[in-house]
Amino acid sequence: MKRAFDVRLAGLLGVLLLTLAAGCGGGNNESGGSTTEGGGGGTSNVSGSVTILADWTGPEAASFQAVIDGFKAKYPNVNAKYRPSTNISQDLSTAIEGGAPPDLAAVPNPGLTTDYQSRGALKPLDFMKDTVSQNFSQDWQDLGTIDGTLYGFFFKGANKSTIWYNVHSFDDAGVQPPSTWPDLTKAAQTIKASGVPAWSIGAANGWVLTDLFENIYVRSAGKDKYHQLTTHEIPWTDASVKEALTMMADIFNDTDNIVGGRDGALQTDFPTSVSAVFANPPKGAMIAEGDFVPGVVAGQSDAKPNVDYDFFDFPSINGSPSVVVGGGNEVIMFKDSPASEALAEYLASPEAGEIWAKRGGFASPNKNVTESAYPDEMTKRVESPVANAQNFVFDMSDLAPAQFGSTDEFTILQDFFKNPDVDATAKKLEAAAAKAYK
Repeated sequence: MKRAFDVRLAGLLGVLLLTLAAGCGGGNNESGGSTTEGGGGGTSNVSGSVTILADWTGPEAASFQAVIDGFKAKYPNVNAKYRPSTNISQDLSTAIEGGAPPDLAAVPNPGLTTDYQSRGALKPLDFMKDTVSQNFSQDWQDLGTIDGTLYGFFFKGANKSTIWYNVHSFDDAGVQPPSTWPDLTKAAQTIKASGVPAWSIGAANGWVLTDLFENIYVRSAGKDKYHQLTTHEIPWTDASVKEALTMMADIFNDTDNIVGGRDGALQTDFPTSVSAVFANPPKGAMIAEGDFVPGVVAGQSDAKPNVDYDFFDFPSINGSPSVVVGGGNEVIMFKDSPASEALAEYLASPEAGEIWAKRGGFASPNKNVTESAYPDEMTKRVESPVANAQNFVFDMSDLAPAQFGSTDEFTILQDFFKNPDVDATAKKLEAAAAKAYK
């Protein structure tokens, strides 16, 4: 996203505030961390070095480095280093096999956490259970817990339960952002009648289709069944899955209402699908994707928030309550030391989250990060539900075994987009899941 204010000035102010706060910190526990809200604590008795690996590059890397700089201001005797990775699963696997993993990592797929824990590579985070319980909702705490033990917490989140739209296309068609599935269906037909396809879908990327399925499924089947399907306690041939696939098929079969039609969408990647909606003139009216859409808009178009584009929450289905399907980066520990514990405590604090929140392009799962930390009203609307939603579920494909969630499910749903056969697709998904979940 474009920054809402000068990054360098923000960094200087952040360091100044953190330095002042360090002088007012409370006492330490043995690890150099703290069980007080915000992960505070003194700095005098914490020293050493700590390295954290994550997949944030470019502007995201610069923002996380600002967070690390805030940590250094608070813990001047700790040498903290950030290592960016463009293939984090491969880099971590190589490092673990070689016996030289980083102290900490922030992984984008909780399935990796489960894998590393099963291999005995992770250290439990028992020392910071109080910090995590004070700063994160139960849904987020549960996501970081394996067999009753805390192994991770989420520093950065994402809201994937949003639909972004071209304000002018909606105005020209005379439609308002819908709040229910029937209203969405009606709005899509009205938009098509106005001369613009309602939907832009980057079906060349299979994860776009899994995100759509997950949002439909959690609303049509409910949170409990969503969790059961995620862990394969119910099969993909369950009637609830077929109902969600049928609703997806209603969109896919209306090929005239998709930018480029069926064949065109299958050759369109996610960034291109975004640019189609916010081009001048627009090629489509809306795109069902997450809070990262504005970042793509800012890099490809002169469209302005609220004036040219806006978003609405994914609509309710059959009276379903508000729910957020999200993603996030989970901080996990490979080496336990006073320095690594101090950095983990710090990253779990509102103080750390607010540094990146002020820079934009960030959603904090930390419920104690204040909404005022976000740079504008639209960002507040889209990001604050990540931490504060009463109902939150994590991206299902990110929790699944990699072979299914990141490969088989993608290709099967792309085949479904090409030929929306509900029964055949459910059987294919179940066969692939049964093999992956063994």
